[in-house]
Amino acid sequence: MRNDNNATKNEAILPGHAVRGSSTGKPIMAAMDLLGRRGALRVVWELREGRVLTFRALQSAAELPPGTLNTRLGELRAAGVVAAEEGYRLTPRGSDLIGALWPLLRWSEDWANALGN
Repeated sequence: MRNDNNATKNEAILPGHAVRGSSTGKPIMAAMDLLGRRGALRVVWELREGRVLTFRALQSAAELPPGTLNTRLGELRAAGVVAAEEGYRLTPRGSDLIGALWPLLRWSEDWANALGN
């Protein structure tokens, strides 16, 4: 059940459904909600090189408490970004997401350089 246009704890964050801050169901809004949650992008980033990590290894790499990591993994699995088979890995959709993040990485490096960092 949805409440105030927000996904409840047990619902997947998917295009076509209301998410935090938006009732439109637009795919970009669902993606921003999914990836904007604490630690979600970090989990994806830690799995970017095709590594399959155990829960503990991923927890250590992502520096997340177990409960938060478990919640994020559930959301990312429901969204089709992460698979849990003998550890955790990105799905083909998750690998596509990494490809979409490379321009943001380049932009952030240019931004840091422009600020003298």
